[in-house]
Amino acid sequence: MEANELNADLHCHSDVSDGTLTPEGVAARAHANGVQLWSLTDHDEIGGQHRARRAALELGMPFLSGVEISVTFLGKTVHIVGLGFDIDDAGLRQGLAATRGGRGQRAREMAQALAEVGIEGAYEGALKYVGNPELVSRTHFARYLVEAGVCANTPEVFRHYLADGKPGFVPHRWAALGDALRWIKGAGGMAVIAHPGRYGFSPIEEHAFFTEFKEHGGEGVEVVTGSHRPEEYGKYADMALEYGLYASRGSDFHSPDESHTDLGTLPRLPAKLIPAWELLAERVHTP
Repeated sequence: MEANELNADLHCHSDVSDGTLTPEGVAARAHANGVQLWSLTDHDEIGGQHRARRAALELGMPFLSGVEISVTFLGKTVHIVGLGFDIDDAGLRQGLAATRGGRGQRAREMAQALAEVGIEGAYEGALKYVGNPELVSRTHFARYLVEAGVCANTPEVFRHYLADGKPGFVPHRWAALGDALRWIKGAGGMAVIAHPGRYGFSPIEEHAFFTEFKEHGGEGVEVVTGSHRPEEYGKYADMALEYGLYASRGSDFHSPDESHTDLGTLPRLPAKLIPAWELLAERVHTP
C-alpha cells in the first residue's frame, strides 16, 4: 500500500471535550469504519489519551497521541493539532491547563448574553452535555438550545446565536501560536494546522498565518478534512507543497448525530503530497 492510501483519521473528538462518544466509543467506531491509523484530538485536553490508546491497541488499530489546541491569531480563533507527542509531558499538560482556564468564565458570560435575549438557564443546560467541566464550550450550549426547542439543530444555533456578532457569542483569548507550538514540540510532537479553510482569512492573512506557523517550527497542514469542501482539498494540497509542509487527514468527527463526515470516510490524500504519518512513523503505537 502507498503511504497516501492509508486510511488515517488524525482529527476527532470524544466526550472528554465536545464529542458525544467516550474515547473507547470513538475508537470502536473508527475501527469499524476501517481506520488504519487513529488519533483522538480533544480540544485543549489530553485526559482521554491513555484510554484512547488502550482501546485502539485492544482493537488492533495503530494509534498516535493527539490534541487540538485553540489559538488566537489576528483576532481570530484558529486550531493547531498536535500529533505524536509524549502523553505525560508536564509542559504540555500545564500549557493546556492554562488555556482551558478561561472557558468557565466565558461560558457564564455566554449564558448571561443568552438570558438577555430571553433564553434562560443556558449555563445549567449546557452542563448536562459536558463530560469535562473544564471544557464547557459553544457546542454544549448548542446542544442545550436544540433540546430546549430554540433551534432545530446545532448548525442553526451557531448561525443565529453563537457565531461572531450573534447574541450569545463571547470571544476568548486563547494561547499564542508560538506557545502552542512550543508545547507540542517540547513534548516531542508534530504541529499541524487544522482545517485552514474554516478561518476566512484573506490571502495576505493566510500567508502570514502559514509563514509564522513555519517560523515557529510547524510541520504539517490538514488537507483532506471533514471541515473542508472538496474544492479546498486541491487548494491546500498546493499550499502544503508551497510551504513545504507534510499533509494530514482527519474527519473532525464529534458525534454520530451531528457530524456530516464520519470517521474513516474521507478520500485519500493526493499522491503528490508527503503524509504526516511518514514523519511520525516512529511515534505510532502499534498492537
